[in-house]
Amino acid sequence: MAKKYFTFLIAAVFSFGFFANPVFAEGEDSSITSSQEIVLQLSTLPEAKIGFTQKFKFPVLQGESPLTSGNNVNLALTAEIAPISFNAIATAVLTPIAFLEFTAGGRIGTGWNMELFGGEIFGIGLNTADISGNAVHDGSGFDGMLWETRIGGAFQFDFAALFPGDWNHVIVRTYHEFNYRGYTRAEKGQSWYFENDDGENVNGFNYYGNYLIGYQMPIFLNMIALLAEAELYLYDTPNRSLWGDDRIRWTFGGILNFAVFKQFSATVITQFRTVRNYTDANWEDLYYRNRNIDASKPLSLEFYRVAAVLTYKL
Repeated sequence: MAKKYFTFLIAAVFSFGFFANPVFAEGEDSSITSSQEIVLQLSTLPEAKIGFTQKFKFPVLQGESPLTSGNNVNLALTAEIAPISFNAIATAVLTPIAFLEFTAGGRIGTGWNMELFGGEIFGIGLNTADISGNAVHDGSGFDGMLWETRIGGAFQFDFAALFPGDWNHVIVRTYHEFNYRGYTRAEKGQSWYFENDDGENVNGFNYYGNYLIGYQMPIFLNMIALLAEAELYLYDTPNRSLWGDDRIRWTFGGILNFAVFKQFSATVITQFRTVRNYTDANWEDLYYRNRNIDASKPLSLEFYRVAAVLTYKL
């Protein structure tokens, strides 16, 4: 399942701050600066969020060349709330040279459950099986905490660095991270839900990576891009290949970024993702580890969501 809630602005969220700025700095900035922003996240799924972020920028290891004149450390502290969850997030990004970034961060959060459109959406809780082998949610609001730590790195390049010009900003970026996620109520090997996902999480290590190619323009529609994301559970569970737990989960998206005015931008992404095909007739009801993947056609591609991220800089 794709990384939830626009960690594609990722981890970006994926952050796409580089949408509005060239990858290479144009001059040395030796001052410490701070800024704030409010981000509203919406999508065709029930996953709305709003967050407040305080950012700090510290110049470090700056040199005289275009590759090092903008070297810095960016620290972002975020509080975000959704109808079914709350998170506190910290992220530090070191830029030692214009085309490289190293990231470290973490978050802690909790959730609750609510009725919506005649069904229940799960902010947090265990995913278990009943006596018939069907999936059962086990949990109540604030019954535990979700925590995560992560380290990662990104390579990025703007071809306008070689061929200067406002219309020459072809940008490529790839980001890769390892993270550890845990739910305090889950014991070893137990699966759990968070923020209404598929409930296939287990306390342990995970890999996440993305690949982006985009074109930046000095107009209202200031960025178009294609983004591919990959996620893989790195922990082991017995017989995990039977239900496809060992397979990479891919999400593909087309991105449009709009510079509405100086302080306000809007990003829209349309996404498709790979899903596993099962041989079981009632696989939707089964606890996921009781499903059997179709060996002849294990994966298919389906529409995932249309999402929007609205950012207002204070």
